[in-house]
Amino acid sequence: MADGRADVAEPEITFEVRGEAGLVTLCRPKALNALTLPMVRAMHAQLREWAADARITRVVVRGSGGRAFCAGGDIRQIHALGQAGRHADVMAFWRGEYWLDAFVKTYPKPYIALIEGIVMGGGVGLSLHGDVRVAAESYSFAMPETGIGFFPDVGATYALPRLPGCTGRYLALTGSRIGAGDALAVGLATHAARAADFETIIDRLAGGAGIAAALDGLDAPVPETGPLVAERALIDACFSADSVAEVLARLDAAGRDGSAFARATAATLRSRSPTSLTIAQAQMSRGGGLSFAQALLAEYRLCERVMRGHDFYEGVRAVIVDKDNRPAWRPATLEEVDGAAIAAAFGPPEAGEPRFDGSQGPRGETVAEEGAATAVQAAGGRP
Repeated sequence: MADGRADVAEPEITFEVRGEAGLVTLCRPKALNALTLPMVRAMHAQLREWAADARITRVVVRGSGGRAFCAGGDIRQIHALGQAGRHADVMAFWRGEYWLDAFVKTYPKPYIALIEGIVMGGGVGLSLHGDVRVAAESYSFAMPETGIGFFPDVGATYALPRLPGCTGRYLALTGSRIGAGDALAVGLATHAARAADFETIIDRLAGGAGIAAALDGLDAPVPETGPLVAERALIDACFSADSVAEVLARLDAAGRDGSAFARATAATLRSRSPTSLTIAQAQMSRGGGLSFAQALLAEYRLCERVMRGHDFYEGVRAVIVDKDNRPAWRPATLEEVDGAAIAAAFGPPEAGEPRFDGSQGPRGETVAEEGAATAVQAAGGRP
């Protein structure tokens, strides 16, 4: 460099104390604020520190750049690690992400997500399980995993079956995007505000205001609703079926009766991974009876299976790497999918499996173990 200094990498995530608020900012705008394992671990550690700090009465999370709150995990990186045979590193990411999601779900202080732009996958995990989700006018939600040979995770097994009617099933299987109006209608978002007012909201929260007071007088827009509301009756009628094959049969029948929405939805499902669709259907059928911790454990087990399989790597290749949008799924049909192997993921926990009840820290220790390790480090020793 001309001034003799080496380039300093921009941080991927930053933390700031502003009055009573702990402010988390995701700082990878060029990557749509996609999560890396260091980001996950840093955020988990900082949230634990703020949970124990009496000066911090609430946490606010936002993305940078304006295009996305967070588009999910860094799928390119996970794909590359898996292709290189680094399965332990792949699973370290999912474990760390799910531990963070579990901590957000059990966080002892108000947790507010300010969501501008895209919120998908891992971004949903960072926002949906908190107390408050404020949607800006550009809000765009999706769990698009069935289109890349994966499945809706980060607690979707717990959250989506609890949405009104069969809206969660529709979102899980199709991966369709919805805007702020539909998100508010089903509870994915709790409030709406203009992105231009986010700084004002943060300042008010930092001053100790409650969420209603923080939003007061900002002339928030009333978002228009979309297909999730307009086609609710058809969604409920079709996606209440017990199998993906029956969902498709009902959509096809509605399409023959003149529904363009049904025809388009059926076409979308037929482009998705049959294995992913079968997994998502099982998640939606079983998730309503699971605790949050049980749901995350099932997702972790499903991850173990999918990360050793074919469709995730083929889906990411087709959609993200080569972008030919022509994945060759294996198996290629719903009838060939091994449903028994998928069902096994929802069985009772086994010895040695991680826990996702909020008690494990960013490095995998329990809270007590983590505290002991920190005390040893503070004393100059090694944990």
